[in-house]
Amino acid sequence: MSQGASEPGRVGRVHEIDVLRGFALFGILLVNAQMMAGPYASFGGGPGASPVDRVAAWGVTATTTAYQLFSFLFGYSFVLQMRSAPRVGGAFAVRHLRRTAGLFGLGVVHAVLLFPGDILMTYAVLALILYGLRGLSPRAALRTAACLVAGLSVLLLGYGLLTVAFAEPLTEAQYAPRVADTVAAYRSGVLSVIGAHLRELPTTLGANLMYAPDMLAAFLAGLAAAKAGLVERRGRDRRWLRRTVVRWGPVGLAGGVVTACCANWPLDSRWFLVGHAVSLLTAPALTTAYACGLLLLLDARGPAAAVLAASGRMALTHYLSQSLVLACVFTGYGFGLYDRVGTAAVLAGCVVLYGLQLALGAWLMGRVRYGPAELLLRTATSARWPGVRPPVSSAA
Repeated sequence: MSQGASEPGRVGRVHEIDVLRGFALFGILLVNAQMMAGPYASFGGGPGASPVDRVAAWGVTATTTAYQLFSFLFGYSFVLQMRSAPRVGGAFAVRHLRRTAGLFGLGVVHAVLLFPGDILMTYAVLALILYGLRGLSPRAALRTAACLVAGLSVLLLGYGLLTVAFAEPLTEAQYAPRVADTVAAYRSGVLSVIGAHLRELPTTLGANLMYAPDMLAAFLAGLAAAKAGLVERRGRDRRWLRRTVVRWGPVGLAGGVVTACCANWPLDSRWFLVGHAVSLLTAPALTTAYACGLLLLLDARGPAAAVLAASGRMALTHYLSQSLVLACVFTGYGFGLYDRVGTAAVLAGCVVLYGLQLALGAWLMGRVRYGPAELLLRTATSARWPGVRPPVSSAA
């Protein structure tokens, strides 16, 4: 996540990548907020949930591919950093190892204290694999990515169909007793919350491990795109962007609708993995359409793009601060509203929080070169304290 966010103002930085990263933060927030708000929020609420909450959750499931976009941008930024290594000094292998170690450490703290669904630890491990695959040609990287996605999709689809055929659907009445202890823990004091995080961490790490091939595939797609200079060559080609949106948008949305039907409604819980198998195959199309659509709508050097790019430059800080705010709202760290707020209200709060983050990012990046978390990661990467003031020509 932070790969491209740790080199602000450097020669070779791709402005459009920062814009896309700033946009993807909103999708990350929508997904994580539902997971942190309670055990039912991602599904539209538990017993007695309103139709508005159910529709809100269904819509997010159908339209959100934020982690795929972040993973793609991670791979893209990896290539940019590899190219910039001779300019910044030091062997790239050593810098990359330090960076991944720093990213993993931040992930551990994040998972234990704020959100056990942390993705940074998984990204750090996969970044080591990406380093080993850095020599792949764009074509070979895309073929490897396609094989990873296809293989995981087949496994999920096969297991999902077996679940549909032989398992009984899990009802809300059966689910409620299973999460009662978790609900109580998150509404209690600090130690209780941390204990709940530690108990959930093995499960969330296992889920991340299951989807690791898909994340690595997105890394490789980003690597291939960066080696081909895709964003630099096509990022302002309006005809190409429009054609790409028209071609891939409907495919991605159709897959999102199928996923939402399986994961939320009208199909029951047995269809969950079937829906996610479909999502793995179609989410790249929707992610591509989102990225091209955003670049098509925004003037790359206009004020809206500048605001998004500023937040994209401090994406790691925003990611962690989102979890901090949500933890204070929903756990015993603060208001203890876990499982007490409807999905629609949670998503409305996300809009407010994201707007505040955009404003903060625009203000802060005009005054310093790095966000707080980026500064820590940069220090770990370089093994020295970097300058924090932005260069005179910080528009890059």
